[in-house]
Amino acid sequence: MTVLVPTPRPGILSISPYVGGEASLPGIKQPIKLSANEGAFGPSPKAITAYQALAGDIHRYPDGHAHRLRKALAEHWGLKAERIVCGNGSDDLLQLLARAYSGPGDEVLYSRHGFAIYPIAAQSCGATPVAAPEIALTASVDQLLAAVTPRTRMVFLANPNNPTGTYLPGDEVRRLHAGLAPDILLVLDAAYAEYMVNNDYEDGAALVRQFSNVVMTRTFSKIYALGGLRLGWAYCPPAIADVLNRIRGPFNVASCTLEAGIAALSDIAFTDRVRHHNEQWRAWFADELVTLGLTVPPHNVGNFLLVGFPDTDGKSAQAADAFLRRRGIIVRGLGSYGLPDHLRITIGLEEEMRAVVAALTEFVGG
Repeated sequence: MTVLVPTPRPGILSISPYVGGEASLPGIKQPIKLSANEGAFGPSPKAITAYQALAGDIHRYPDGHAHRLRKALAEHWGLKAERIVCGNGSDDLLQLLARAYSGPGDEVLYSRHGFAIYPIAAQSCGATPVAAPEIALTASVDQLLAAVTPRTRMVFLANPNNPTGTYLPGDEVRRLHAGLAPDILLVLDAAYAEYMVNNDYEDGAALVRQFSNVVMTRTFSKIYALGGLRLGWAYCPPAIADVLNRIRGPFNVASCTLEAGIAALSDIAFTDRVRHHNEQWRAWFADELVTLGLTVPPHNVGNFLLVGFPDTDGKSAQAADAFLRRRGIIVRGLGSYGLPDHLRITIGLEEEMRAVVAALTEFVGG
């Protein structure tokens, strides 16, 4: 007897589900979690207070247009509030963009080791994801442009990129845009922009102001450490903002999240402290890793390091991952990103980074 069941649209079951960084280890009550690029200090105390203050009002619907947060973002970054669209994390906005501007028969382009959500977003809309080769673990403008076809509708560029920790300077991003037809949407995913101190870096806002086919996305999950609340935003040309507002959920950001975001944005001293800590300990960690004979990309950025291991029995990335786990340390394996010889390690507190180096020293020397 044949049993009929609902079937998903063709292509859905070929999607490899996104797998986030692990958070627990069997038998270890409080592991050192450095697998998800979360903020070392947690959120601003002001954000926590703002979140808690809304506890008695959670029976009220949130402001569906995020007026106060968009105004705060516009004032903070020198943008136009009417061009900002808020979402349930930046990945929400990335998927809405793919849904609005790609579909069956279309291609969505991204760099080989870009964020895993990009191919998922493309496939969920029936579009075909296309990965362009990178050079030295860095997105290549020439390779991206060479991969453009008449079917290309969107290009996703994570800048800085996760998990490689590399970035393209502003002039290269502009060269990429100049090589794209006006009907191809360039999405600049600037999730780690707040960590950038490099003078040649541009987050993409200027391109959005100048052109009608560029969107910049940002998140509160990284330097603001609000990952558990899911808050992101996009800066768009007016026509694209209008499209996103038509298809997003009507109350897609919770009221407590909106208030926590406003408070986090206002705590500039806290954000500066986080950035300074990250710069100091990322540099220290990179030096220690190189001393151990491991590899990290030069000029690395973000709040993590991509760590390369030899393809040697007992000394591989997989062996190192297992060794760290036995020491109560969780990092991120990158086989799903096509980087099986690497681990991604978040920059945590001083004592956490020293614990990782001590464990890796024992692993390398054992």
